[in-house]
Amino acid sequence: MKAPTLSMFTRKAEIEATPDIEAAALRSDRFRLQREGEWRRLEDILTRLEKGKLRKLSDEDVLELPALYRMAASSLAVARETSLDSATLTYLESLVQRAWFQVYGPRQGLTAWLRQFLGGNLSRAIQEIWLDICVALFVMVMGTIAGWLLVARDVEWYYSLVPTQFTDSRVPGASREILMESLKVEQSANGLSAFAAQLFTNNAGVSILAFALGFAFGIPSLLLLIHNMAVLGAMLWLFSSQDLTWEFAAWLSVHGTTELFAILLAGAAGMHIGRKMAFPGHKSILAAAAEGGQRGAQVMVGVVLMLVFAALLEAFPRQLAGQEARAIIGIFMLLFWLVYFFVYGRNRKVEDTA
Repeated sequence: MKAPTLSMFTRKAEIEATPDIEAAALRSDRFRLQREGEWRRLEDILTRLEKGKLRKLSDEDVLELPALYRMAASSLAVARETSLDSATLTYLESLVQRAWFQVYGPRQGLTAWLRQFLGGNLSRAIQEIWLDICVALFVMVMGTIAGWLLVARDVEWYYSLVPTQFTDSRVPGASREILMESLKVEQSANGLSAFAAQLFTNNAGVSILAFALGFAFGIPSLLLLIHNMAVLGAMLWLFSSQDLTWEFAAWLSVHGTTELFAILLAGAAGMHIGRKMAFPGHKSILAAAAEGGQRGAQVMVGVVLMLVFAALLEAFPRQLAGQEARAIIGIFMLLFWLVYFFVYGRNRKVEDTA
């Protein structure tokens, strides 16, 4: 769409002018004539920038662009204050908006940002919260062990820990055949797309909640991780009681290495904010929380991408692949995330420093 020009708005104003507003039009003409040269100069520079002809601009044009933008913004403020004609006002609003995007707008597009984000920024953000990741990992392991021990001591704990959607046939006392039926391989992919969307919604809710609760010094995030891993421990005990440990581990690993890794990072990102607030160092609490929040937000973008991938793995390979294929996919994904987050990003960090 062609940007509006000053001459277009001027002709429109002349056509629509009436004797009742002749005085205002005269005042507007004087205001425009005094500054029209600056506006046209700015418009010419903007037109060349928008057409991608930056190299054709002279050094003088580049240096004067911010000053011309500020003068146009000042003219717009005067035009609004003195109620000049609508044509001039509309032209200035369009001109100032275009100039703002060239002076202060983002210097890179979505594709360039995504390339930098996946090319090292995400890995560096994760490496910077390594201490919180270690704490979250320890808590998740302890939660799994606690779930196992609670159910092994008293079976009633199983019904308290495991949500009802997982207790259809997977309950204490179920036979080996019934439990194997819950791990069976599907023959068709019908309906699995909707299943993947449902899984993503559920996993994203848990991860976002683990991150959002981190502001309370990370304690709620830890409790949420313990509770979710206690569910895993209880179910692991159930399948182990029927000598189905390997089958259940293979069934879980195909998506669990990605899904649980994402939940681990989400909880660690939330705890990172809480730790920064509890121990701000020489910074104020708000400044420390803002710094932790920016780093945590980068991690959460990666978490969402991981959860999308985990939902696809959970809906398709987990349902359609055999036990060996499930285990291979799960191990491969775990190695991939470890290398991507803690090896690939580190190499890029060394290169950037050099």
